[in-house]
Amino acid sequence: MDKKQIQEQRIKGYFIQAAKELLKGEGLKRVSVRIVADRAGYSYATLYNYFKDLNDLIFECVKEFQAECEEHVKVKTKKSPEGKQKIKDIVKAYVGYFNEYPGVFGLFFLERMGDLCAKKETSGLIYHSLDTLCDEQWKYLVGNGELTAEEAESKKQLLRFTITGVLVFYENRLQPGTYKEFTKLLDAQLSGILG
Repeated sequence: MDKKQIQEQRIKGYFIQAAKELLKGEGLKRVSVRIVADRAGYSYATLYNYFKDLNDLIFECVKEFQAECEEHVKVKTKKSPEGKQKIKDIVKAYVGYFNEYPGVFGLFFLERMGDLCAKKETSGLIYHSLDTLCDEQWKYLVGNGELTAEEAESKKQLLRFTITGVLVFYENRLQPGTYKEFTKLLDAQLSGILG
């Protein structure tokens, strides 16, 4: 990489970091080209030298949040035993990430995709995020004969929708009322799906 490319990557990174901080702390409604550019230390016109539009910048943030979540899960579950227990631990770490960053949770699960951006990649990345994290474990369970491929696929879908639903209710503070009750509910759902 030459000097110009390094500088471009650095400036692009400043915009991404500024947008990520806003998204984590305040959610999508607080993010605008002017606010991101101001926080990054550049004029708003400069942002358009690096991103097609705000949605393009948001997509980059989604990719980075997904990578952060994957790293968070990997660190939290590196000593977990293979199979169903590892899936349970992955889910708990995944939920823990979104509990820690409610702005990211809102971006991933509450914002309408039409409002967020028109990229199918964004929707697919979010939709399959939990599946991607658990994929090796589903293969492990099928390979060991603990589940058929059809059972694994069914449980994977049930897990994706159940965990998203549980998170939506908790993060919106509708139900349950405390984190302790939430973790108890999460454990019950995981046991119901995985045994």
